[in-house]
Amino acid sequence: MVTPHAGDNPYGLGAALEQGGLIAQSIFAILVIMSAASWYIMFTKLFEQQKILNQAKKARTVFWTAPSLRDGQAKLEANSAYRQIVDDGLLAQEQHTKLTDPVDQHEWLLGSLARSQAAINSKLGNGLAVLATVGSTSPFVGLLGTVIGIYRALVKIGAAGQASIDAVAGPVGEALIMTAIGLVVAVPAVLGYNWLIRRNKVVAEQLSAFSTDLHGYMVSAGAVKPVVKAAPAAPVKK
Repeated sequence: MVTPHAGDNPYGLGAALEQGGLIAQSIFAILVIMSAASWYIMFTKLFEQQKILNQAKKARTVFWTAPSLRDGQAKLEANSAYRQIVDDGLLAQEQHTKLTDPVDQHEWLLGSLARSQAAINSKLGNGLAVLATVGSTSPFVGLLGTVIGIYRALVKIGAAGQASIDAVAGPVGEALIMTAIGLVVAVPAVLGYNWLIRRNKVVAEQLSAFSTDLHGYMVSAGAVKPVVKAAPAAPVKK
């Protein structure tokens, strides 16, 4: 029998996992994996969203100040979301001249730009289902550890024949720790999911506005163009 060292906590996380055995250790490992996956998705999606938001600023200041659509296309970053919309719009414009059945150019361009925007929004939504799943299921995974811990406490009580603190403190502590870990995993996942959903709506609104302006520009042969405010001039140093 191993004698615990002075100062060791017999009811800490390590002791709870050791007393809980394979089941408690497996539940803890599942919760750790769920937490790592949720944090990874939150950081990667946040980076992806911020990248598109920065592209929106550049599209407003660079693309619409270009003399032609092709020049504006060349000024946008390759593989960017706004470059993709412009590329798809120009491709749809070229394809319209090759159609054998008469289709209004307005409808053809509108459908092509909508498909391009939907593809970008769908990519932004990838991984958010994992956050929703983690946020909704991790408390129940922790609750499973709680149920197992309480069951072990009852078994110890029955084996000892009396409900002493020494017999039940460890398993009950294990149960409470698993419940707390489940909540710690769930709360950031739920908050992150709601925050990312809101930011996705902002990105979608900006993409929709750009697509609408681009559609009006293309069907009017450049006559309809959004007004872009010029950047303020830098102060002259004396």
